[in-house]
Amino acid sequence: MGFLDHIRAANTDDLSGYRPFLIGDTRVGWIRHALAEALPGVDPGFVTTADRIELAPELRDFEARSAALAHAAAYLVEAGTVASLRGEPYPVMGRWGDEPLARIDRAAVAPFGVASYGIHVNGFVRQPDGGLSLWVGLRARDRAVSPGRLDNLVAGGQPLGLTLAENLVKEAHEEAGIAADLIGRARPVGAVSYLMETDLGLKPDTLFLYDLELDPSFVPVNTDGEVESFELWPVERVAESVRDTDRWKFNVNLTVIDFLIRHGHLTPDHPEYLDLVTGLRRPL
Repeated sequence: MGFLDHIRAANTDDLSGYRPFLIGDTRVGWIRHALAEALPGVDPGFVTTADRIELAPELRDFEARSAALAHAAAYLVEAGTVASLRGEPYPVMGRWGDEPLARIDRAAVAPFGVASYGIHVNGFVRQPDGGLSLWVGLRARDRAVSPGRLDNLVAGGQPLGLTLAENLVKEAHEEAGIAADLIGRARPVGAVSYLMETDLGLKPDTLFLYDLELDPSFVPVNTDGEVESFELWPVERVAESVRDTDRWKFNVNLTVIDFLIRHGHLTPDHPEYLDLVTGLRRPL
């Protein structure tokens, strides 16, 4: 196993199994053929043809479109595709920064292949000798996604209705007990993206990345039950663990690789350096 294997594992899409999902002239997702054929029977707002599925043009406003997607999400539960709804609305839009065209329950994001976004915070400590250590979270064993895997200090999906800054404050408090004034020092450092096929559908995901330098005396405390424990690891141990194991949550491998590149622990001397740099930012 190596660094590049994690990037390849996060980009496993095969669009031949999907039809583009459109609202008006904007492609907002990808839906598997079987679900595309079923949706017109779920809600008359869905119109399926041989090469696409779209919302009917008479659904002109945000609430009408969102109602059709809510019916579809309920159908996914009835059909057993997803266990339950999450009660967390995500925006449906053509690209980041656009005005949302509708909302969709988080549980239905992958079945509809809707682009989703998240925030990930690398919490690190600068040691007296100049070396870096990274806070590593161990995900709780009861998590639906990647139970017992290693994670960033703070991470979470970006829901509808919150700015990135507001979501940072929320997730930092819940996941690591970090106060608003402290997380306000987190520095935005870019993004990684990937396109992954899962059991539920397609995940075109973008993760906004932040670095937060912490005082050596700081100790994170989880408050929402998602993290079992935290440990402060030397960056060399982090790099070795990502390179040689599959202990990390699948997309956190990408955020850590990006951290290692930006902080000079993965250099152009690495034979896969250019593949790593370009692979971290899959066009979506």
